[in-house]
Amino acid sequence: MARRPLPRILSSGSDRIARGREMARTAADGATDVLHPLITITRGLRLLAAAGRQKWAGTPKDRRGPALFLVAACVLVTALIPYGPMLALITVMAVAAWKGRDRTPPARTGPDEAEAKRLQSLYEALVPYLSVPEDPSPLFAYGGEWSKAFAEHAFDGEGRIIRLQLAYPPYFTDGEPDARARVEQLLYAKSGRGREYHFDWQEEANQLVMTVLPALSTAIAAQRFITAPGETVLGFTDDGAVPRTVPVLARDGRRDAPPVLWRTGPRSTEPHLLVAGTPGSGATTLLRSIALQALAHGDVLIVEGSGTGEFGALTGRTGVLAVECGLAGALSSLEWAANETERRLIAANNARQSG
Repeated sequence: MARRPLPRILSSGSDRIARGREMARTAADGATDVLHPLITITRGLRLLAAAGRQKWAGTPKDRRGPALFLVAACVLVTALIPYGPMLALITVMAVAAWKGRDRTPPARTGPDEAEAKRLQSLYEALVPYLSVPEDPSPLFAYGGEWSKAFAEHAFDGEGRIIRLQLAYPPYFTDGEPDARARVEQLLYAKSGRGREYHFDWQEEANQLVMTVLPALSTAIAAQRFITAPGETVLGFTDDGAVPRTVPVLARDGRRDAPPVLWRTGPRSTEPHLLVAGTPGSGATTLLRSIALQALAHGDVLIVEGSGTGEFGALTGRTGVLAVECGLAGALSSLEWAANETERRLIAANNARQSG
């Protein structure tokens, strides 16, 4: 069955409504432009009145009388001199217009000179990696425009890049790890060292999105975490980086955080852990956290070579066999640990064989 056309009266009525709305919008915009000076002066008068009330409220009571007398004298003198009221009115309007002006800074429509220079240098640094001589119209070329390749960019308050979205030519081998690593290393060096970056390669669209990751939270102290046997929490990473979270106690209360886990046991591919760091990097705090977690599943023997007593808080805890700082005590403790480990392994093997 064929559709019936809408009645002409309905279609013409909707057109009238649309034209009426457009005319009303145009009239409102025109009225705003015409009345803009009046709106500015009114806003300024309101601000001047508020400032006057605040000044009057802050004036001591014993000085209000002389202040009123001075204001009345000024008004009388202004009324008596030729053209005084008119000049006073013009002055008040000028001050109100200046006070009521729009002080909102104009929105930035693009990078400033320093940011544009940084983007141009980054663009030209990528030319050897993202162009070939056989390309008749290369996307990256010396002296080219960076705006053709950089679709999106953002800077922090110090003028450093915090987000960059760039397009690369289809012939770039984005599926090879070495090619990706060269581009990522260049972007890392040119965008500012000392920060952690995330690179999102979108191979279908031939685009790369680089973002600066925020600093990890330091509100979680060493504690006993809820984990499975053989798992140790080494730290915490960004939200969404791992599919698992553990409950933690932070300075702002209890919450769930994504952990970085170290798995030990018979099936572990990395049963040993080496922690290295410069003074102040947090290596000692990490070791204290690991020792505290290990107490729930076994015994802990600590050999501290520095002798600064940084592990003294663990002395006397249940499961802590010893905290040795001297050479003789460390050697004897390690010899005992080796013999005890051998004994336990033999006992476990015998128990496994006997069923």
